[in-house]
Amino acid sequence: MKRALVGDIGGTNARFALWENDRMHAVQVFSTADYTSPEQAIGAYLAGQGLAKGDLGAVCLAVAGPVSGDEFRFTNNHWRLSRRAFCETLQVEQLLLINDFTAMALGMTRLQDGEYRTVCEGRAEPGRPAVVIGPGTGLGVGTLLGLADGRWIALPGEGGHVDLPVGNAREAQIRQHIENEIGHVSAETVLSGGGLLRLYQAICALEGQPPVLQTPAAITDAALAGEPLALMVIEQFCRFLGRVAGNNVLTLGGRGGVYIVGGIIPRFAELFLRSGFADSFAQKGCMSGYFNDVPVWLVTAEFSGLLGAGVALQQTLN
Repeated sequence: MKRALVGDIGGTNARFALWENDRMHAVQVFSTADYTSPEQAIGAYLAGQGLAKGDLGAVCLAVAGPVSGDEFRFTNNHWRLSRRAFCETLQVEQLLLINDFTAMALGMTRLQDGEYRTVCEGRAEPGRPAVVIGPGTGLGVGTLLGLADGRWIALPGEGGHVDLPVGNAREAQIRQHIENEIGHVSAETVLSGGGLLRLYQAICALEGQPPVLQTPAAITDAALAGEPLALMVIEQFCRFLGRVAGNNVLTLGGRGGVYIVGGIIPRFAELFLRSGFADSFAQKGCMSGYFNDVPVWLVTAEFSGLLGAGVALQQTLN
């Protein structure tokens, strides 16, 4: 079989790797702003690997957004892709496009020791769904389910756009303030990079303090330095994430566990592990006992989306 290529394409970066013998290698990261199309970026990647057009038998790309039809427009960058033109340009026999969070969910099946940390102790029940949730540029939510034949299926969805849940009067005040500013408040409105800044501004308003921090990174840095207001914001962010994750466990029967992914939480992992996430996660009234022994992990692996694209491709080729 010819070599295969896997890719994980976001708004800012495109990650590519070769997939051979059920393994990934030669990972490289490219800036989407430097190339006019995915074909051009992949061409540069192949040249760097000493490969030419026609050397790839199959390609699997994980992309942000719903996948259907011949043409795909990337959500957060200027690229667009036609399946037919892509295969002709790169002389590829097979192109598989999958949702980026489908790939992220499938990547959980290849986690290694040292690539995750335990948030809540528990035991994953075999055959039950697992929840994969990740605050990043947006809020991704997916479901991972093992099949009887040993394969895996990832169910994509738009769970990041559910209504933001509130569990007490303070959270209701925060939500109402944001709603007054922008209208409908989804989970992603708060649980994302931009959402962290929006949450900070709302808490500043409720505390009667001027918002002096201007970026999510500045808020995170201030919290890590012990600044009280920034710490309050991070704590509330973690509690909102716990509520959303817990709702998904109840909806899906997700006793296969919860994987926390994405680029935001690992930046303040120690604060997260000490936060009220676990309390909010299981704070479901008469159903709180349902969360006994449901494990939660914080994933720190760097290229889970790429690995998941490889898993998807391998299952398709098999």
